[in-house]
Amino acid sequence: MKNKKLLILIFALLGIILAACGGSDEPAEDQANEEGTTAEESADSDSGFPMTISPTVTSSQNRDGSETYTFEEVTFESVPERIVVFDYGFLDTLDALGVEGIVGVAKDSSLPAHLEKYSADEYGNIGTLKEPLLEDIAALEPDVIFISGRQATFYEQLKEITPNVVFVGTVDDDYWNTFLASVDIAAKLFDKKAEAEEYLAKIDSALEEINALAENYDTSLVTMYNEGELSGFSTNSRFGYVYENYGFKPVTEDINASSHGSNFGYEAILDFDPQVLFVIDRTAAVSGNSNIKEDIENDIIKQTTAYKENRIVYLDGPLWYLSGGGLQSELAKIEEVLAELK
Repeated sequence: MKNKKLLILIFALLGIILAACGGSDEPAEDQANEEGTTAEESADSDSGFPMTISPTVTSSQNRDGSETYTFEEVTFESVPERIVVFDYGFLDTLDALGVEGIVGVAKDSSLPAHLEKYSADEYGNIGTLKEPLLEDIAALEPDVIFISGRQATFYEQLKEITPNVVFVGTVDDDYWNTFLASVDIAAKLFDKKAEAEEYLAKIDSALEEINALAENYDTSLVTMYNEGELSGFSTNSRFGYVYENYGFKPVTEDINASSHGSNFGYEAILDFDPQVLFVIDRTAAVSGNSNIKEDIENDIIKQTTAYKENRIVYLDGPLWYLSGGGLQSELAKIEEVLAELK
């Protein structure tokens, strides 16, 4: 009898222990709620937000150096859904990555041909690259405004519309790295890292090809044509990447670095006599009309090696002057040079 009571007691105790250790009848979601982490919250924690985005540079100056503009980091709580973008290079990158939500672009400046779709009515007009329409921008209720050097003077005014103003421009003395930094901003903020890596791989492959081609020439010179006048560029300048990243050797490094280059007479080009002469057509970029070949191929230039060997490379003005700094435009520049010199 005692043994029977003992067994009953043992089984009762086992039942209590199993109930305490066993699974609950509550749904898994409710259990997670009690522990403070739901599946949805876990997914949110992996999304990377809040996310702090740094500008491509922390400060810049106007052309004469009389003013300095300082740009701040911006912290986003979520992916921006209403995007205003001034910089055509960054617009180019957003387009290449398939980013949606663009509501405003600078239509009153010359949109590059490959970005013409943004002239459609579905995209708001935010003015020119140098003169923003502040009231129109505010009416678009943007979650973010992307700017570059031409809008730096309006930085504080744009921040009154939204604090989320991000500087994504390139700078002359570190062009390629600031271009890559702008791509990184777009890839991180809009979760397009895989797409960015795929496009950058194409650019890396093109760079290998153009570096191999550049080895065939001992001297080159990058110039910009503007209403009959020429300016020259060397390393550490706005177009210094032609030497530093494409691999072409500068005919001279004794050229003052500036955004529009140093004045360069036709006689000076003959004196330097580069094997390859690159000419960027700023006139076509700004006004759409240009007499570039008539002006460039004069009696002086016809004496140069570049002319005699058919190596004057006329570069697309809107592409090189207005829309550089984007994934599509940077690849297109390399492909244009390859096509002209192959």
